[in-house]
Amino acid sequence: MPAITADTLTLPRVSAATPQDTERPVRSITTGPRGYEGEGFPVVRAFAGVSAAALDPFVHMDQMGEVDYEPGEPRGTDWHPHRGFETVTYLIDGKFAHQDSHGGGGLITDGATQWMTAGSGILHIETPPAELVERGGLFHGVQLWVNLPKRDKFAAPRYQSIEGIDAGLLASDDGGALLRIIAGEIDGQGGPGVTHTPITLAHATIQNGARLNIPWRRDFNALVYVLSGSGSVGPVGHPIHQGQLVVLGPGDRITVTADSSQQSSSTSAIDVLLLGGQPIREPVFHYGPFVMNSRAELIEALEDYQAGKFGNIPPNALMPTRTGGTL
Repeated sequence: MPAITADTLTLPRVSAATPQDTERPVRSITTGPRGYEGEGFPVVRAFAGVSAAALDPFVHMDQMGEVDYEPGEPRGTDWHPHRGFETVTYLIDGKFAHQDSHGGGGLITDGATQWMTAGSGILHIETPPAELVERGGLFHGVQLWVNLPKRDKFAAPRYQSIEGIDAGLLASDDGGALLRIIAGEIDGQGGPGVTHTPITLAHATIQNGARLNIPWRRDFNALVYVLSGSGSVGPVGHPIHQGQLVVLGPGDRITVTADSSQQSSSTSAIDVLLLGGQPIREPVFHYGPFVMNSRAELIEALEDYQAGKFGNIPPNALMPTRTGGTL
């Protein structure tokens, strides 16, 4: 799990808790079911079984992989529409190609993030490049959907390409954890992602036996998702492992500790996503690729898509790469 690595001994360290700080307690721990997305790539449905109120302002999240593909196996998506929210694709291992109907696109690879604001409507495609399909290889990432408030549902579409080296970096106070901040801010260190909805998104790698304790905005909700490995979370130390989502209660700080050893000999750490944001607290009507505020707006989105109002697939467009060529 390379993402972006750094020497934690040379990085700024997270400040220690004050006597007035309170730890965020664990409210729930759920295990995401496994399924398939797009043209058949494996995912963990990270938010399954969790209430929309606990997730707000997030709508959906898939962990894509971790999978070591054989030649001919990699899969992506075909061209499809979105309206009313933002998609955030964070790639930890492998490569993914993107293109959209508003001129955005490129190749995202180890540690990079593609941040697409669908807003008023967009068509896009995400697919593994031809060389990955032909040769196979490791693929692992996350796609997160961030809701937009009603005032921004019809914002102009926007694309941000965030390279891994752009992430803000911090170390835990014991030097045993590396924190990569993709968006928002933790302890004065900001991430490069520009967001409509105030959120924080970070990836932490916590070495065996180490502990990460970080400040967290009290007006944000707080979620911890385990990408790999095992450890514990919260003031009581609830056990957690890969594929589990933790919803935390109110407080000032989040604590995650890695187990002293991992079951897999291929890793010596627990990797987690830390995410939270300012709840929007508006009605959410979610149907397929549309996230709106009412049923009428969903119908309007579908009609606008069918009428071609989301833009056009560009000439010489990227297409899904399959064994035997591009279709």
